[in-house]
Amino acid sequence: MSLTDFIDALTGRMTLEALPFWKMVQNPTPENIVNGAIATSVAAILVLAAVAVLAVLTYFRLWRTVWFDWLTTVDHKKIGIMYIVLSFVMMLRGVVEANFMRANQAVGFDGGFLSADHFGELFTTHGTIMIFFVAMPFLSGVINYVLPLQIGARDMSFPVTNAIGLALTASGAMLVMASLLFLPFSIGGWTGYPPFTGKEYSPDVGPNYWIWAVTLSGLGTTLTGINVACTVYKKRCPGMDFWKMPLFVWASVTTAILMIFALPPLTVATAMLALDRYLDFHFFTTDAGGIPMLYANLFWLFGHPEVYILVLPAFGVWSEVFATFSGKTLYAYRTLVWATLSIAVISFLVWVHHFFTMGQSAGMNAVFGIATMLVGVPTGVKIYDWLLTMYRGRVRITTPMVYALGFVMLFVIGGASGILLANPSIDYQVHNSVFLVAHFHNMVIPGTLFGMLGAYSFWFPKAFGFMLDDWWGKLAASLWIVGFMLAFFPLYAVGLLGLPRRSVAYSEASYTPYTVVAMLGALVVLAALGAMFWQLYISIRNRDALNVYAGDPWDGRTLEWSISSPPPVYNFAVGPEVFARDAFWEEKRAGHAYQIPDQWEDIELPANSWLAPILFFSSFTLTFGLVWHMWWLVILSLLVVVGALVARSFVIDRERVIPADVVREEHLRWLKAVREAPSAPRELEVAPGNWGRPQSEAGVPE
Repeated sequence: MSLTDFIDALTGRMTLEALPFWKMVQNPTPENIVNGAIATSVAAILVLAAVAVLAVLTYFRLWRTVWFDWLTTVDHKKIGIMYIVLSFVMMLRGVVEANFMRANQAVGFDGGFLSADHFGELFTTHGTIMIFFVAMPFLSGVINYVLPLQIGARDMSFPVTNAIGLALTASGAMLVMASLLFLPFSIGGWTGYPPFTGKEYSPDVGPNYWIWAVTLSGLGTTLTGINVACTVYKKRCPGMDFWKMPLFVWASVTTAILMIFALPPLTVATAMLALDRYLDFHFFTTDAGGIPMLYANLFWLFGHPEVYILVLPAFGVWSEVFATFSGKTLYAYRTLVWATLSIAVISFLVWVHHFFTMGQSAGMNAVFGIATMLVGVPTGVKIYDWLLTMYRGRVRITTPMVYALGFVMLFVIGGASGILLANPSIDYQVHNSVFLVAHFHNMVIPGTLFGMLGAYSFWFPKAFGFMLDDWWGKLAASLWIVGFMLAFFPLYAVGLLGLPRRSVAYSEASYTPYTVVAMLGALVVLAALGAMFWQLYISIRNRDALNVYAGDPWDGRTLEWSISSPPPVYNFAVGPEVFARDAFWEEKRAGHAYQIPDQWEDIELPANSWLAPILFFSSFTLTFGLVWHMWWLVILSLLVVVGALVARSFVIDRERVIPADVVREEHLRWLKAVREAPSAPRELEVAPGNWGRPQSEAGVPE
């Protein structure tokens, strides 16, 4: 083998052209210089950020802490936090990309400043990141953290599997980030439709990045769904039957069932597309007997339930937020449960509305259009129940409530535009316009992102033991709401005027005022994200004054507020037993909260596992090798994966024991702190005077 052959085998299809600055150097046209400078700058920022993180870990000697306390942990709380951190990191990239796209469209009448391919990469990575690596990890993180605490469990049913799900998702996110350093990414959109993403029309490696990143995310999410469903079925504390579960738990288990049944079609679709590209199977190649519409059906069999995978956990969050900050039991609890289950069922019956324009009969389109309209019924029931929960309640306007009120206002508008699109005759006119972009974002930003940001504000004190600064929180929430309206409401109008989606440029001058306003909205959203990061900094700096160690800063209703903030590693010193739906609220009402247990026992917890970080690195190298056809790296990574799984099967000691004396000492110390904490009046709920023991309204009639 010659040196050239060896280098080719080593690098696969990767050449110098994969570097973000290479095209700019080789052919320095104005367009190449602008696009190359943007790509190179972003890649440099990524490298510098990675080097900075490594330097901080090394300088402060944190590697041991990171390895033993985080990377190898199987504690559901830490896994949930890592999911959310991953989501925020990816959100930063997604929002920056959105600003580039809006800025380009603002000057689109003049041709824009991005090349068509660069713009295509941006809208593909933006959609892929925001769906698979922002929204999905965020909701998985919130569910991971909160659900076991709400049902009185010590951990998830499968702790190691839980860590593996995070590892696979994170490796998929890392693969997307690697595409900043080694170009290109796919330009086929977040849906990856063939034949455009087939190798006939996209012979470069771009679609390979998309295929493997989405596949890793899908596998990780499927594992999460199985874990959540099993945890709810098997780990509920004594006395908690299904009708005593909090609404967030109902939303989580319904989401888990959707994950279990909706993600496999996506995995099958990406696997078939990979076989088309790598082995010429021609599943989706028309001239070789394939059927491109097969891909569309498979993808949207996942895609529409995915909308409710994203939205239902947020609905669960709103149920907790509205009840807590209204000081009332949820109105029509059972109706909300049945509405949640109805949405889940209907979500599998409407996928064809995503391609009304692809040749079905009028009768077929009418059936799916009517089914689409039906989903508005249980959703509307939920909206009215939340409004009636607030009715005659003692409503407190906190940061989570600002997000909640913004959600109600904006989500109803998004739902109304969805009813319009459920009419096939209207959909035919606007399907390929930015009207559809406005509708989709009108559902997932207020419906999902606001819900997750509300959850972040609501449960942050529980996770870290101190409050987030409320002034900065309300400012960030207000900026999100205003920025969203500025960014997407103009798209409804310009979409009706005819601006096609995914347009890098346009020839109609009348579009420009709308795209300029949308660009300003994107900048406001970026400012909102900046305000959130500044809020976090201010809160960490003032964490001693904002301490809520006593554990109940919001006068909560469910079990997670009955323990310290942050919770101990074992969650509950003694497993709780519940007798009512709002278990902790009823304990406070009866004067039975914060009782000293009669007896103490050793607590067994699952031991740390090195399997997840090994699978994280090896799955990344495996898929990176598949992207670039580095077969030696693929084989080596597969050997590591198989070896790690085999080695793990021989591990015998998989538990650690917390002695009863340690549990007793920690719990009594916390109970003493609760007794010594002053009761914070209502007006100090978000002030430093709230130490986590408010003057409870549990005795106030509802």
